[in-house]
This record gives sequence, structure tokens and C-alpha cells, in this order.
Amino acid sequence: MSEPSATDRRARERATGRAPGLSDALLAEVVDALAADALDLAAGLAAVLHPADLADLLEQLDAADRPRLVRALGEQFPADTLGYLDSEVRTRLVEDLGPEAAARIVARLETDDAVELLSDLDPALQRAILQALPLSERAFLEQGLAFPEYSAGRLMAREFVALPDYWTVGQALDFLRAHDDLPDDFYEIFIVDVRFRPVGAVPLSRVVRSRREVPLRSLSMKELHTIPADTDQEQVAFLFKQYGLVSAPVVSPEGRLLGTITVDDVVDVIDEEAEDDLLKLGGVAETDVFASPLETARRRVPWLLVSMVSATLGATVIDAFGASIEQLVALAVLMPISAALGGNAGVQTLAVVVRGLAVKELTRANAPKMLLKELAVGALNGTAIMTVAFAMTLVWFGMLDLAIVFAASILVTITVAALIGVTVPLLLERFGFDPAIASSVFVTPTIDAIGFFTFLSLATFWLL
Repeated sequence: MSEPSATDRRARERATGRAPGLSDALLAEVVDALAADALDLAAGLAAVLHPADLADLLEQLDAADRPRLVRALGEQFPADTLGYLDSEVRTRLVEDLGPEAAARIVARLETDDAVELLSDLDPALQRAILQALPLSERAFLEQGLAFPEYSAGRLMAREFVALPDYWTVGQALDFLRAHDDLPDDFYEIFIVDVRFRPVGAVPLSRVVRSRREVPLRSLSMKELHTIPADTDQEQVAFLFKQYGLVSAPVVSPEGRLLGTITVDDVVDVIDEEAEDDLLKLGGVAETDVFASPLETARRRVPWLLVSMVSATLGATVIDAFGASIEQLVALAVLMPISAALGGNAGVQTLAVVVRGLAVKELTRANAPKMLLKELAVGALNGTAIMTVAFAMTLVWFGMLDLAIVFAASILVTITVAALIGVTVPLLLERFGFDPAIASSVFVTPTIDAIGFFTFLSLATFWLL
């Protein structure tokens, strides 16, 4: 009996509802099908994929092939695939599809996903897609886009179930069975008063298990943590983590229920914020795996220019002590060690402080305590390293005075590095800047300059 072909296996998997995931073999088959202009075959191969795997497939294709595959899939294309795509790829794909085709996909998205997609687009294309949508859907999306970027209003979904507090369980069940325009998936019902302000939330399972004549207001309701629509998404993530929330209602300034945020949206926020901090620690504004070389260079060059300016601080210090270095060449050999040790110590402190600020463990109230602790750690580490540095320099150059000077500079540099590692991110956070930018732009060059200055000034005063 012959083994079934790859196409037969795909058909069997599609019939049984199993998605095989993206493999190198499947990717190659889709690429070959597109190259041969066999669009139906390419669509058939891709149709069995989970939306996340389909997004991976689209990212691996050439830019020109992405809209071809999406058009070939037609209604089989899962709209939520767009949510898994890299933002660069998603924007380019939507532009290539055009407003009409993009609007048909956007109409199948949940409002929070649709708002996220539209917010990344050029304003002209955004307006064109909105104009192509039905008026009722357009109104919801325009309201969502009116909220500040990175706010709860942008995160929230408008698909939820809210019922008056004077209804009974029987009325609620009859309502749920009679209406077809309810969310596809929901797990709780918000109970609202006559002004549409949430007064509680009841798990759907509790409603189903209760007797029909029981008033909704008498059911044991979950404690609500309402979130104002203008709340920053970092604060939203903190509230979910702090109180172990699965969902939370978003309210207007008047307290009226506007939408709901669920934990899957918050996971995306946490991932996005962590990625953003990691990139800024490396001096990169955003991911650019799928961006063009010109666009990538445009994004990175400002950080390089800032780094060049800050690095001149250390160069200026070295230039000021040029005569001392000429008289004692050993200074040129040892001063990079002092600066490197200080830089590493500063980055260690910085990582702890930035993380503490991000998760709200470090606040203005306990900042002095953190500063004193890190100074103590810096002094202890400096003392330990100073001992090793003294012995190393004495063995290397055989000069007692030089060994003393180098060891003293190590102690001062590591202690001051701890001070800078705490104060710089705290000051940036105080003035509204992201503390994560502190490492490559401010802390490391500053500590390098301090390390050079400490060592060279002590050497000039003591040795020359």
C-alpha cells in the first residue's frame, strides 16, 4: 500500500480539524506552489494551519507573495492571524491588500484587535478602511482610536454582556438564548445599575446553576476592579498581576461601563513592555527584523549619535590627562580595567532598579533605602575587587605606589557606579522618561568617564 502524499495528509488533517504546525517542508511546499502560480494548492496547504502558524508562514514569504496567499485563502483566512504578525509585516500586508479587502478582514476581528491593527497604519489608509466598514462597526473603532495610545481604552474589547441588576436569572437566560449578536466566547456577565455603571460581575457558570426566580443582584458577585479608560497599559498590567485578575471592566469618567480587558490582552502588554525595555537597554527603539535596511538604519542612528556624544565625555577626560599617560605608560594599560569594572557594577545595579520600577517594587518611599543598600553593596564589592587589583598590579608592574593608586580607584569607581546605577533611572522616571534607556545612553559612558578620571587624577597626584 502506497504512502499518502503530502497533499492527501493535509486534506486528512483538515477534515479532522488538526493543524500540523509550520514545518520547513510545508513552508517549502507553499513557496513552490506560489512560484508555480498554483494559488489553490497554496491555499489548501496553508488552510490547516493555526492562525499563529499561518502568521509565521506569512512572515517567511516574500512581501509580494503574502497578499497573494491571503487573497487565495479568501474567507478561509482567519482574521486573528493579523494579531500574531510582526507589526512591520502586518502594516505592509494591509497596505498591499487595499482598503476594501482589509476592511473585510477587520470586520471579523474583535474590537480591541481591530483598534490595535488600525492604530499602526498610516492615517490616510486608516480612514479609508474605516470608511469601507459598516457604520455601526466604524463608530466602535473610531471611539477606541480616540483614546490615548497605550491606554486601557485602546486595549478594551467592546464585546461583553451586561444586564440590569433588577433582572432575574430566568430573564438573563432567556436573553442569552434569544440574541445571536453576543460575543462568541464570554465567561462572565457584568451587572449594571440604571446608569449603566458596573456593580458586580457573575461567572456564567453561577448563572446557569441558579434558580430562574433568583434576582441577579442577590447572586454572589466577584469583587470588581474597575479601570478608567485613560489608564496607562503598564498600570493595567500591574493591576492584573497585583490582584490576580482574569478580566476587568473599563469605565468612563462618569463610571459607565465601556468595555472589558481580559488576561490574554494583558499578557500581550507584559510581553510588549518587556521587549521594549530589553530593546532600549540595547539602545534600539523597536524590533526591525522585517524592516528594510534603510528604515532600520534610520531608527538606530539617533541612538548611535547620542552614544557618540556621551562617549566624548570619557575621551575628554583621557585627553586632559594626556601628559600623565605619556610619562607612565602603565596608566594606559590599567585605566580600561577600572572603567570596565565600574561599568559592569553600574549595569548590575541598573538592572535591579529598572526591574523594581517596572513591577512597582521600587517607589519614592523606599528609594532612599535602596540607595543606601546599593552603596553598601558597591563598597563591599569594591573592597573585594580592590584586594585582587592591588595584588595583580603589584605582580604585573612591580610598583607599590601604582598598585595602591589602582586599587583605590577601583574602590571609588565601583562605589560611585552603584550610586549612578540607582539615581539615573530614578531621575529619568521622575521626569517622565523610560528608565530602561539609562544603560547604553547615560550610565555606562558616565561611569567610564568617572573611572578614567578617578584613576588618572589619583595617579597624577600621587605618582607624578
